[in-house]
Amino acid sequence: MVIREGDSEKINQVLTTFLGESGASEALLIDRSGQLLAMTGANRALDTVSISALAAGAFSSTGALAQLLGETEFTVLFHQGAKESMHVSTVDDQAILLAIFGERTTVGMVRLFAKEAAISVGKILAEARERPKDMKEMSTPLTAEESRTGFGEKKA
Repeated sequence: MVIREGDSEKINQVLTTFLGESGASEALLIDRSGQLLAMTGANRALDTVSISALAAGAFSSTGALAQLLGETEFTVLFHQGAKESMHVSTVDDQAILLAIFGERTTVGMVRLFAKEAAISVGKILAEARERPKDMKEMSTPLTAEESRTGFGEKKA
């Protein structure tokens, strides 16, 4: 799947709105294989690679538990900590939404607004998947400038 810049901006807008409404501090959009697709929120150093991979793995393993109970899957996971908690929910069959939140909000608020955000992000992802792929765009090599800025280097 190719997420274009316009799709990315729409997804970030939905995630930013979600954070404002829910009181969560971070929101990560992850594909079910554990790849981080988008992230917004507090500017602290998180190991998003590990969080994404572990959350996807946990979501997958609870899917196996759900099947043992006759369910197709559990659509929400909740992990409560002493200071921070995590809410993980289904966006669609290929993506999940992870929210990290602390004591300034409740799981009910996060769950309510995560459901709305997941529907909105799901629509954006569905449109991106249905859009024809322009192979020329994907086969064009990066310029030196795009390469530097794409990997976090600042412009000279």
